[in-house]
Amino acid sequence: MERKVRVRFAPSPTGPLHIGGVRTALYNYLFARQQGGDMILRIEDTDSQRFVPGAEDYINEALAWLGIKIDEGVREGGKYGPYKQSERRDIYREHVKMLLDAGKAYIAFDTPEELEAARAAKANFQYDASTRGEMRNSLTMPKEEVDRLIADGHKYVVRFKIDSGRDVEVNDLIRGKVTINSSILDDKVLYKSADDLPTYHLANIVDDHLMEVSHVIRGEEWLPSAPLHVLLYEAFGWKDSMPEFVHLPLLLKPDGKGKLSKRDGDRLGFPVFPLEWHDPKSGEISSGYREKGYLPHAVVNFLALLGWNPGDDTEIMSMDELISKFSFAHCSRSGAKFDFEKGKWFNHKYLQEMPDNELTVLYKPVLEANGVDPNAFDDDYIARVISLVKGRINFVSDLWDQSKYFFTEPESYDEKAVKKRWSAEMPAIMKELIEVLKGIDDFSSAATEAIVLGWIADKGYHLGNVMNAFRLTVVGECKGPHMFDITELLGLDETVRRIERGIERIKLPE
Repeated sequence: MERKVRVRFAPSPTGPLHIGGVRTALYNYLFARQQGGDMILRIEDTDSQRFVPGAEDYINEALAWLGIKIDEGVREGGKYGPYKQSERRDIYREHVKMLLDAGKAYIAFDTPEELEAARAAKANFQYDASTRGEMRNSLTMPKEEVDRLIADGHKYVVRFKIDSGRDVEVNDLIRGKVTINSSILDDKVLYKSADDLPTYHLANIVDDHLMEVSHVIRGEEWLPSAPLHVLLYEAFGWKDSMPEFVHLPLLLKPDGKGKLSKRDGDRLGFPVFPLEWHDPKSGEISSGYREKGYLPHAVVNFLALLGWNPGDDTEIMSMDELISKFSFAHCSRSGAKFDFEKGKWFNHKYLQEMPDNELTVLYKPVLEANGVDPNAFDDDYIARVISLVKGRINFVSDLWDQSKYFFTEPESYDEKAVKKRWSAEMPAIMKELIEVLKGIDDFSSAATEAIVLGWIADKGYHLGNVMNAFRLTVVGECKGPHMFDITELLGLDETVRRIERGIERIKLPE
């Protein structure tokens, strides 16, 4: 009987969730949903020295914002809990004892100073089959002395005993068969008495087995630890329940070589975290995709295509479409460059598809932040404004620069436009235009355009100069959507008032 697909995302609460971790969570989610499986969120907080307050809440909030739904976890519960490793100490102690009793692990008392001396005495020293006989551990010391040191409270670690000279095979769904000789592996620390907690390697394996994880989907950086995890499964006698391994390609910096880092984001001006992060220790604030104005669906779509493709040229895909198309067969083995400009393109595309009434809700806080009371305008007006300018935006915040003249009259006039489009005779022409506008009964865009363009032609005026001067008085600069769409929304009285104000305030360059 084929076992149910169960995947886990297992971040450590040591700070904000990196965008590479978000992609790992996303791929786990897409695969689980496609296979009708479960998504587990496990908090790996065994490194007590690096724990950061607020990081766990941040992880949960980020995944919820992105629409990555968790089936089992600290908040959701589940029959395989607890889902926080610091609450599973008894489980890990039991499994450490299992390895010790079976002779698969041993206790080591070497102090940091002794380990440093060993490294200084031997080039490329590692604690393994060739050196463990020279160190202070339960393999070289009488049992009575080991028991006495433990009873006296001496700090120790438990190390995994790895036999040398064996080829260890890891079957990876992206990379195929990976073979590593055990001689290059050191006897990893599995447990530390100092904090009564296991290391990542032990806790990870024990939890994956007990939580019946079927597929371990994680970043490429964990590939070197995979042979150790295979050996641990065998040491516990769990070989038949070993999960499938999937090691995802790295996210690379946009320029140059190497893994994407926060420094790259700071240097090039893009976030590397899903949400804004306030460091509780330093007070530093790091930008987030949500606060920068990215839509969660755009971020998900963008990330999904960094290291995977649907097998065709399709780029814009909903979460359901991503789930239906996802396959490890179309995942790349090589790293994916983080094209942050492409991320902007995705956000632009999703904003264009968003209904104007939904964008209205998002735009209101931007209006308020710029000193405009959104309640002074009805929602239909704001939505109509958005419909005229949203083709020019990448973010909701861009709406202000593109549409502020719909909410507040210009305080100044673009100097280059004045120099190019305003002449000594232009005030008189604008006064004529006011009279033409006042005589229009139907102030709709099409009707007004026909009458104004007819007047310009009849008068023999220069079309470009008149229309740009007209726009300059109303908008403050020569940009924006169709001029008569603007005047239809502003209405006759406001349009005339702005032209009159422009005539009064725009001065010819000296």
